[in-house]
Amino acid sequence: MKNKKWLYFLLMFLPLLVTIVMLPSLPKQIPAHYGADSQVTRWGSRYEALILPAFTILFGFFMLALAKYAARQEKGGKNNEKAVTITGLCCLLLFDLMCFYFLYTDFHQVENLSEVPLDLNSLIFCCLGILLIVCGAVMPSVKNNSVIGLRTKWSRINETTWAKSQKFGGISFIISGILIILISFAAKAFLCFLWSMLVLCADLILSIWYSWLMAKKYG
Repeated sequence: MKNKKWLYFLLMFLPLLVTIVMLPSLPKQIPAHYGADSQVTRWGSRYEALILPAFTILFGFFMLALAKYAARQEKGGKNNEKAVTITGLCCLLLFDLMCFYFLYTDFHQVENLSEVPLDLNSLIFCCLGILLIVCGAVMPSVKNNSVIGLRTKWSRINETTWAKSQKFGGISFIISGILIILISFAAKAFLCFLWSMLVLCADLILSIWYSWLMAKKYG
């Protein structure tokens, strides 16, 4: 767990350190917002590059607090805390990659994201797919809580419905993660977003339905 904490804090603060180092080299005006068509809609000060790294740090502390809260809902063991921490690690990795991606677009004053060799949607959803696989792998070990896991009013009725819902949700997360990774390689821009969201929605509906089914059977 200590090794995870070192990595956790590294991922939290690395974007800010890199951004501060690069800040003097950035143009005075950088792309501050892109529209759905991948075109710049607003230019801003170079100091706006610090916003996403600052948010990354705040998010990291939020997930640490969430991990402690989830741990208090478990009687013995640290399964919930580990699960939230691992989820936080994956999310921080995604934020780090986004920070570095936008530092590249800021430095080169990219006006059209489609000109960048790496598609932003493909990057985001590939990382999201990995996050789903990791979360799916740890879900069966998560104990009944109100923070992490497949939490519905049906899954939390008793330990049996919870355990079966987490097992099913873990498998469905892993399958969805694999599908989204494949989509991120096969599609770009809006199509990548559309197909990935359809997979996520289908997963959500199926998982909720299964928790209801388990509650009906074991509740």
